[in-house]
Parts: sequence; structure tokens; C-alpha cells
Amino acid sequence: MKSLILIGKKAKLVSNELAYYSTDKKNDALKCMAESLINAEEFILHENSADLEIARHEGKEKTFLDRLMLDKKRIKGMADGLLAVAKLPDPIGELKARIKRPNGLCIEKRIVPLGVIGIIYEARPNVTVDASALCFKAGNAVILRGGSGAINSNKALVKVLKKGLRRGGIPFEAIQLIENTEKRSAVELMKMREYIDVLIPRGGASLIKTVVENSLIPVIETGVGNCHVFVDETADLEMAKKIVINAKTSRPAVCNAAETLLIAESVAPTYLSIILSELEGLGVEVRGCDKVKKLFPKYKIATEEDWYTEYLDYIISVKVVKNIEEAINHINKYGTKHSEAIVTESQQNAKKFSQEIDAAAVYINASTRFTDGSEFGMGAEIGISTQKLHARGPMGLRELTSYKYIIYGDGQIR
Repeated sequence: MKSLILIGKKAKLVSNELAYYSTDKKNDALKCMAESLINAEEFILHENSADLEIARHEGKEKTFLDRLMLDKKRIKGMADGLLAVAKLPDPIGELKARIKRPNGLCIEKRIVPLGVIGIIYEARPNVTVDASALCFKAGNAVILRGGSGAINSNKALVKVLKKGLRRGGIPFEAIQLIENTEKRSAVELMKMREYIDVLIPRGGASLIKTVVENSLIPVIETGVGNCHVFVDETADLEMAKKIVINAKTSRPAVCNAAETLLIAESVAPTYLSIILSELEGLGVEVRGCDKVKKLFPKYKIATEEDWYTEYLDYIISVKVVKNIEEAINHINKYGTKHSEAIVTESQQNAKKFSQEIDAAAVYINASTRFTDGSEFGMGAEIGISTQKLHARGPMGLRELTSYKYIIYGDGQIR
């Protein structure tokens, strides 16, 4: 597709310029973008309403509509995110190390942008703004390819952001949107290794799997969150209840929501009835193991597939486990290395859980819902990496950079 090649060429060209912008110039542009968002509030809401109308007509589920929907509060939140990114320390040019060699060479290691970042994502308009802000502040050009369900919203947001860029004296090619939402545009984007330095998919398991398996560009795998909360035999009941309810129901359609509750068998008869009745009252469907079914015959049996499933909905799987070892084994088998939590009063169990669970974020007596760039003090995030290279966990500015060595000599040869 010629149009995609042109987008890639423009992004590559402008990325060379962005890498050398001063912090003040970038921050001023971010402030202009935030102001543009607020000023264009009605325009953005109008375009978003068109996407919502189509989604409702197509019978999309409630959680999809929640991810897609924008209102004045969310637009203000996106603008606040831009301002928060502007306040963050600029990593570009930072000296990480300086080594003086015996031969007189002075070797410096300095932070540099990645270059051009491609983002493939689904119906989450906030990603358009968060990704643009972080990529730009880190000195990168960004190519956005959102899903068809949010195309009107994304076009409106990018138009408004570009207006802010122009006011800040920045080439508008720093942020580009692929408006063709056919599958072939995503496939073509995955082949543009000549122009794109890294590709970040953000969405459901199917999208991420497709990108990881088909991209010719290095990929940072993000997003799939089959998260667990384990309530051990020493847990405080009130604390456990609050954490489980929050982790499951505060916003079930996001990747850091809990999908499975594990509970020690010694406290299951007492704790489960209280926790599950509250979940049920909030509209959550419970699917349990054989032991849960025996205690509460009204609940569905959880299948093997359930233990692997990221529901992104008001559904939770519940398993009674003998001890912390069984809980850890279950999580490491079925989890997606995203966010895992233990509720415990035992320091020994807390230490064991934190050491043996293989995940980007491990919580002790706190909800998994905190795995988020803004909650981690990053201003915003471009996604949650569930791999170990090149980044892990919430990805902010520093995760969108690389480094290079600069070597100073006075005539040395080898």
C-alpha cells in the first residue's frame, strides 16, 4: 500500500528531527496539545458518538462500549495526562555511564529515542492520546493504527493533537494515523521494518497473538491480563473482600482486572460465602472448581478453558487451593505474567509469593488494578509489557528509549 509507505517515510524522516528537540520545546507542544483537546471537546464527543451509535447497532457488549466511550471527564483526563507527561523528567540525552579505559578512550552511554514506533490497538481512544504523548516526549515519531470501531474518534483526536503540534512548532508527521482499518493495512504495517523500529500491539489476546506471530518488526508484547488474587489462610477478611471486589468490579474490561480468585481451603467455608455473595450482588457470574460447587451448588463449574480465560467482563473463576504452593503453581501455569496479588498477614507467605510468581507486577495486600502507568508515576502508559525484553510492566518514557555509546579519543588505534 503506497499510502502506508509514504507514512513510514515521513515518520522516519521526522524522527531524526524529533530526537534533538529540547525538553522545553517538547513540553510546550504537549501543553498546546492538551489545550487543543479541551478546546475541541464538543467536536471529539460528536465524533465519538458516531462510533458509539455504530457499536450499539452492531450489538457490542457493555464492556466494549465502556472502552470506546468518551465524555468530558475522560477528555479532561487525557488532557491532564498530556500535562503530566510534560512534567516528567526527559530521559533523552541522559548520561547512564562513563568509563575511562587504560588506553585513554572515554566511553559514554547515553539515552536516545527508539526512532519510529508503530502502535496497533483496538477500540480504546485514550490510547491514541497516551501513545502520542509518550512517544513524542521520548523523541519518537509514532504511527497509530486503531480499530475500525473507534475510527471516527481516533481521526478526531489525531486532528486535534496535530493542531497542538503545529502551535508548538512541531512537524505534524510526528503523529500519524492509518485511517484504513481493513485487515490488510495492519498486515502491511507489520512488514514495514525499513521504517518502523518497534511495534507495540495493545488489545485482546487474538490481536497480540497475530502481531507477535506475523510481524517482521521487533514487537513488545502487551496487554493480556489473566490476573489472580490469592487469599491465604492468614488474610484479613475485610481487606480480602475489598481487594477482590475492587480487582474484579471497579473496571472489569481492562487488562489489570482480576479474572480468578484463589482461596485457601482452611478459610474457604467462611470467607467465600461473604466474598461471593457481594460479587454476585454486583452482577458478577461465578464459575467454581469442584470444591466451590460442593460448597455452593448454584454456581457453574469452571472448565479448564476458564482458568486460561481473560474474561474482560463480569465473570470470575474461583478455585479452592490447599496451600500457597498450589496457588503459585496454578498462577504460573494459567497466568499471563501480568499482575498477581496475595492477601496475607504472613510475611513468609508474602515473601514466597513475591519471589516465586512470574509476573510483571506482584501485589501484597493490594488490588491488581494499580498496574497502570499513571498509578506508577509515569504520567501515562503505552501499554503493560508481559514479556521480559525490552521492557516489563507499565511502559512509560524510559521504556520508549534505547541508548548508544559515544567514544572520545585522541588518536587511539587498535
